[in-house]
Amino acid sequence: MDSHKIFGVPLHIMMLGGFLIGLVGGLYVHLTAGADAAWVQWLTANITGPIGQIFMRLLFMLVLPLLFSAIVVGVAEMGDLGTLGRVGWRTLGMTVVVSTIAVLIGLVMVNLLRPGDGVDPAIAQQMLADGAGGAAGIIQNAPSSVQAGQFFLDLVPSNAFAAAAANQILPVMVFAIFFGIGLVMVRSKATDQLQATLQGVFEVMMKLIGLVIKVAPLAIACLMFNLAALFGWDLLVRLAAFVGVAVGAMAIHMFVVYPIIVWAMAKRNPLQFFKDVRDPMVVAFSTASSNATLPVALQAAETELKLPRKISRFVLTVGATANQNGTALFEGVTVLFLAQFFGIDLSLQQQFVVMLVCILGGIGTAGVPAGSLPVVAMILLMVGVPVEGIGLILGVDRFLDMCRTTLNVTGDLVVATVVSRGEADPVTAPTEEPFRPSV
Repeated sequence: MDSHKIFGVPLHIMMLGGFLIGLVGGLYVHLTAGADAAWVQWLTANITGPIGQIFMRLLFMLVLPLLFSAIVVGVAEMGDLGTLGRVGWRTLGMTVVVSTIAVLIGLVMVNLLRPGDGVDPAIAQQMLADGAGGAAGIIQNAPSSVQAGQFFLDLVPSNAFAAAAANQILPVMVFAIFFGIGLVMVRSKATDQLQATLQGVFEVMMKLIGLVIKVAPLAIACLMFNLAALFGWDLLVRLAAFVGVAVGAMAIHMFVVYPIIVWAMAKRNPLQFFKDVRDPMVVAFSTASSNATLPVALQAAETELKLPRKISRFVLTVGATANQNGTALFEGVTVLFLAQFFGIDLSLQQQFVVMLVCILGGIGTAGVPAGSLPVVAMILLMVGVPVEGIGLILGVDRFLDMCRTTLNVTGDLVVATVVSRGEADPVTAPTEEPFRPSV
């Protein structure tokens, strides 16, 4: 998606341009006419507001089939669980552990530093009122409170289709995981065709989301115009605080957690590890795509880290979709930041739900630029935070996407290094076909 251009200009440049145009225009209106001016109210209610809402609704329309197909295919591609044995379970365990640590770092930093605090409650409430109509039909299905026992009971849907119709994302994810496990356990011509069909669904959803993201510059301009006209300069302070907290949390995970894991669990020198994986890190940062970085990561794993090919191919290919711990961290930081911004106090139980959804959402998040935005929108709905607030972070999302993609790819290589410890690479027959990863 990073290769898309509009009128010969790269998409991310157009998104940044839309962000700046909307921000400057909104700030000018806020300083000169004020948010209460009649023409400003008409413009935001009839032009800029609906354009932004159409963009958000298009994301909602595509998110459930995207998540379902991505999770099912991601689990099914693990292969025969009986044959993979400890390798598969160690990979799953490490993925959950690393993602959990990442989300916890993000949640702790947002709770300690509170980058979203300081907004005038009256203005925040006005924003809530203005945005309530656009997503009212979906927000009414989001839980207003969470009880621990009921939460775990609701994880298992009595009717998966009813859960999907009600936009209950967690039960749908659980059903998708079980469905993927079933595909692994039952191997036949029919199930292979079913998996291929779901892969086709995933590719179609990715193509459609790519088309939707093409209109993002206009939607960002409209969303930022509305937000800046309402919040004024205070918006800039909050946005800078959000970027600082998100990048700080990612830096802690990258340069503290990863080295400890590599040293303690893989028994390797962390400095040498980072030297060996510098090429995929650079590609990940420049492309903001885990999928596009996969061939470079595979090459580094085999030639630089000297990992068994069987292990590196399995862990890195699955990890490009299923081990997105940087994305999980970003999603948790974003949800809590927007909750603070709008003055919504999330309880510990609700934050626990956010953590679980972020970890599960890392499995279903597409490894492409802006792939996490639909998941962020769904989590916002679950905890009752106005999804219109996602417009706050769209303009700076490209830079944050580059950072979290680098964290994702490095995390895949960390997991592959840990899982490979003690595993021998089987002798490969000379006639074996070379591996060609799909990007």
